[in-house]
Amino acid sequence: MAKLYFYYSAMNAGKTTTMLQSAHNYAERGMRAMLLTPRVDVRDGTGIVSSRIGLQSAGVAFDESTDLFESVRADIEQNGPLHCVLCDEAQFLDKQQVWQLSDVVDRLRIPVLCYGLRTDFRGELFPGSQALLAIADELVEIKTICHSGKKATMNLRVNVAGEAIKEGPQVEIGGNERYVSVSRAEFKKLMGLERQ
Repeated sequence: MAKLYFYYSAMNAGKTTTMLQSAHNYAERGMRAMLLTPRVDVRDGTGIVSSRIGLQSAGVAFDESTDLFESVRADIEQNGPLHCVLCDEAQFLDKQQVWQLSDVVDRLRIPVLCYGLRTDFRGELFPGSQALLAIADELVEIKTICHSGKKATMNLRVNVAGEAIKEGPQVEIGGNERYVSVSRAEFKKLMGLERQ
């Protein structure tokens, strides 16, 4: 039975690596997967899904104007049966796009696996993550670790000196040079949110 999955974590937990492994598993069995990636993430080129450990695959770039249900349906018409849809950086989906992906599951009976961050550098939900947390059939946390040794659940945006940035736009694309995964306790300490 097809389901809508949300695999979430803090930065650097291996979400994209896990997604690319899933795509490989489908291909190895002669099944076709469609990879979605946000157009805003151009670190490795538009439409390229790339992990920190060097794995890459071509994907279909989407932006806020993309109807993902129609994109999937058009892909099937052009390329034949589709066995899975995999979405990288799912936090960049908007609410309507999450509902469109639920239509892929409910109407087309194709499983959709979304991978993304739960919260931004301020500890606030991304719109796509909020919608996925609300309507996904399965929620799966991918764990990573803070430099303190505790489980990392938060994303800290840092400047070139490694200091926490407390204000700015929600979306600012970057990798290890811009973001650090930390525990909630470390996040509160570095953001000045600790109770005195």
